[in-house]
Amino acid sequence: MNTSGKAVAVVIGGANGIGEATARLMAARGWQVVVADRDAEAAHRVADSVGGHAVAIDLGSEASIDEAASWIDGLGPVAALVVAAAVFQDVLPPIDLPMAAWDRTVQINLTGTYLANRAFGTRMAQHGRGSIVNIASIAALGSFPVHAYAATKRAVVSLTEGLAGEWGRSGVRVNAVSPGSTLVPRVAGRIASGRYAAHPGTFTALGRVVEPNEVAEAIEFLASDRASAITGVNLVVDAGWQVASTWAQYGGVRASSQQAG
Repeated sequence: MNTSGKAVAVVIGGANGIGEATARLMAARGWQVVVADRDAEAAHRVADSVGGHAVAIDLGSEASIDEAASWIDGLGPVAALVVAAAVFQDVLPPIDLPMAAWDRTVQINLTGTYLANRAFGTRMAQHGRGSIVNIASIAALGSFPVHAYAATKRAVVSLTEGLAGEWGRSGVRVNAVSPGSTLVPRVAGRIASGRYAAHPGTFTALGRVVEPNEVAEAIEFLASDRASAITGVNLVVDAGWQVASTWAQYGGVRASSQQAG
């Protein structure tokens, strides 16, 4: 039972990357955080460090999601849900992408997100309030050579919009955040190993990639009452990738712009 009097926030995928940054920020902002992750040991490590709770959850299993939601019921009504868990995919042409990889990506990123939204959103609707933040991606917003991943993330944006309409009159807000290239361990490893044709920051207006805590700030804002009139939006946190990536054919974003005096 949550005896702290703090609002309960569940962060699925909270044991690493953007999810971990979000769990730590929300705890620092006064939320009672539940770190839900497939990696139970890592979830307990993060939860213990922020004075929260940990629970094992597998977005690939409806039973696991329902069991975790039922366990969290014992802490009291959930005020916020963040779905940050996802799987990526190798950059492959369709002929080389195994159907097993496609199915796994769809199962976790889309079906798992839907099931988590359903499990916690229906509970929030019954209590008359709550906020859900789903993590999409800039891959949802253009053409990318990650066909399964991009398709699921675009679907997450559509799902978010639909559920915002579904539950709005029940006091539940549903929003999405689409991060650009974010300096999580996977991206940092790709940069260090030279697996990108160019540094991802080359294609952004700010000339850099996004830090995990910057995405966490957007997530916590949308989850909080400070965003009480915002629902059904997809907030892009990409260091200006959308506005600058098309400049490449013109020689790229200028290093600096000076206004005439």
